[in-house]
Amino acid sequence: MLSKKTKYAFHALTYLGKNRDQKTVLIQDIAAEYGISHKFLENILLELKKAGILGSKKGKGGGYYLIKEPKDVALSKVIRLLDGPIALLPCVSLNYYEPCIECQDEGKCGLNKVMIQVRDEMLNVLENKSLADILDKE
Repeated sequence: MLSKKTKYAFHALTYLGKNRDQKTVLIQDIAAEYGISHKFLENILLELKKAGILGSKKGKGGGYYLIKEPKDVALSKVIRLLDGPIALLPCVSLNYYEPCIECQDEGKCGLNKVMIQVRDEMLNVLENKSLADILDKE
């Protein structure tokens, strides 16, 4: 399940994508549109900025804007940035692997094998879908 943080990030990115004709968008406009705490949203936008997805401008006419084209913002990147691993178990994670404490032998673990398939299918979708796909559906 996506965390609220990641869900709000997608809402903010969608709002910014819809309003690309504006040079910048104010945090309070996004927060008001989706009912998100201003402070919480500010932290999310700062993380997206540090990751090179957003830019910001201070002062009069300031706010946030997309640096990347929506098609270049993979859903998997946003999820990993804000939520960490996409895999449902640490023993099948590609980027955050950890052995399961209770597992005697991963090679013989049926749950491990099924979760690898789940991970691969999820990654296939999330790495091949982008912010542009969300914008196209709205």
